[in-house]
Amino acid sequence: MMNVLDRKRPAQLEAQGWLEAFEHALRAQNTIAAAELFLPDGLWRDVLAFTWNIETASGRPAIVTRLQTTLARTQPNNFRIPRERTPPRWVARAGTECIEVLFSFDTKFGAANGVLRLLHDPASPSHLRAWTLNTNLHELKGHEEFPPRRAEQESGIRDFGAANWLDRLNEARAYKDRDPAVIVVGGGQAGLSVAARLRRLGVDTLIVDRHARVGDNWRKRYHSLTLHNEVHVNHLPYMPFPPTFPVYIPKDKLANWFEAYVEAMELNFWTGTEFVGGNYDEADKCWQVTLRRTDGSERVMRPRHLVFATGVSSIPTYPNDVPGLDTFRGTKVHSGAFKNAERWRGRNALVLGTGTSAHDVAQELHAHGAQVTLIQRNKTYVVSLPEAQSVYAIYSEGIPFDDCDLLATSFPYPVLQRSYQLSTAKSREIDKPLLDALTARGFKLHFGEDDTGFQMMYLRRGGGYYFNVGCSDLIVKGEIGLLQYADIEMFVAEGARLRDGRIVPAELLVLATGYKNQQATVRAYLGETMADKIGPVWNFDEGGELRNMWKPTAQPGLWFTAGSLAQCRIYSRYLAIQIKAREEGLAP
Repeated sequence: MMNVLDRKRPAQLEAQGWLEAFEHALRAQNTIAAAELFLPDGLWRDVLAFTWNIETASGRPAIVTRLQTTLARTQPNNFRIPRERTPPRWVARAGTECIEVLFSFDTKFGAANGVLRLLHDPASPSHLRAWTLNTNLHELKGHEEFPPRRAEQESGIRDFGAANWLDRLNEARAYKDRDPAVIVVGGGQAGLSVAARLRRLGVDTLIVDRHARVGDNWRKRYHSLTLHNEVHVNHLPYMPFPPTFPVYIPKDKLANWFEAYVEAMELNFWTGTEFVGGNYDEADKCWQVTLRRTDGSERVMRPRHLVFATGVSSIPTYPNDVPGLDTFRGTKVHSGAFKNAERWRGRNALVLGTGTSAHDVAQELHAHGAQVTLIQRNKTYVVSLPEAQSVYAIYSEGIPFDDCDLLATSFPYPVLQRSYQLSTAKSREIDKPLLDALTARGFKLHFGEDDTGFQMMYLRRGGGYYFNVGCSDLIVKGEIGLLQYADIEMFVAEGARLRDGRIVPAELLVLATGYKNQQATVRAYLGETMADKIGPVWNFDEGGELRNMWKPTAQPGLWFTAGSLAQCRIYSRYLAIQIKAREEGLAP
């Protein structure tokens, strides 16, 4: 921790001095001197700027190695602190006081940004050294984003005998005489974000989605669903939500916004289109994929890039280890397809699972007069909705939105882990009365692997937590029942038979049992060999980065994007840059 006198040291001068020393060492190709500007266990997270990848180097030896392999190709220079950025300042990150610096620099390939955090070196207290460094390629030189305007739109001159704007848009979307460079599978926030970025880079991109309308991936979910994080964090690229939007956006409002977004951004989007499958043509360096429309017609296309944007929650998981499940005579439905809660008024319902969807479905059934019981299979993290917003605290610091997005990319895994441990501990203390009451009712609590809470649970396995919007209180009051799965012997025709012989009756069983990750999607559509080749998708690799997300995979031309609206907005930039760089022959 810094003392009071340390805070009086001018952060701007300290930051500028470090950047000048770093640039001097890089210009001299003195990688050891550059690495000595870091703490011995310093961390450097690079997003494309040096590595054309998303990687974290941990410790001075790894930093030296990275510089040795990338300096000549990258040619970094002109490190500076832009006036328009948030100035260097003392902040607390992951419980540590540091100088935080937002800076810019240039490389051979384009403009880049970064975040530097400085601490005193315990071995040399008079020196400030880098605790963390983040470097991000922002745009490609000569291939910067452009607004998709046409010459006649700039001048106002029209050709009254030619096709108008809508004619040209419809013709582009039809793909009658060409194939796209990129096919994006999935039209949720992930697909829309990367397609919008690619369009601004001039890369011909087609989104395909099996739903009948844009936004149906949200619109068709359970009736009461809203986003669980606040509106100011969730904007899509280029087109922020209006200030009239509610703090927590309802699913149908979000779905309608997606529809408007496609039209406003002039994205090529085929609804009612199923991605049937495909294979990679090694000779021609492109995919051969088959698309099937709702009328049964098929189209074979040969894009150079295939982006799976089917989300962390794509293929529903139906448990095959639940005794007697097939003998249950009532209605069984996965939570992703649950609707019409009013049908179950006065009737008995069971919800298998205790994640967010399970709680929300149970609360919706209760609100419509059903007698509902949750079945807990695994320990669950519960946090009140206001406290869950603490992981987005940088968006409430009063700094420019683009600076917040840059900061969001800047935390290497160990810092992220410590930050979530602290926020989880604080939330746990604030929520203690609720958590104690749940425990007294028999609810089994979990606070995440390494006590890191829901955000790490989401990043590691996509679930296992609940943001309390009232269901926990109903459980505490006994208005929603609670069963432990271990107390169930098996399911029977009438419901669940407990080990003591009693039967808990039910006419409805909702399976809130989660989803498979995108490796399973690849297995389903591109085959076992391809799925095994790329390996797991999502969760962290040995270097502390999400596996196969927004970066090159073992299969050229195959990419993945997923996550929250904020993740999709931020990382779509870097995914689009990589695809554009390959289209232009810039990336290795």
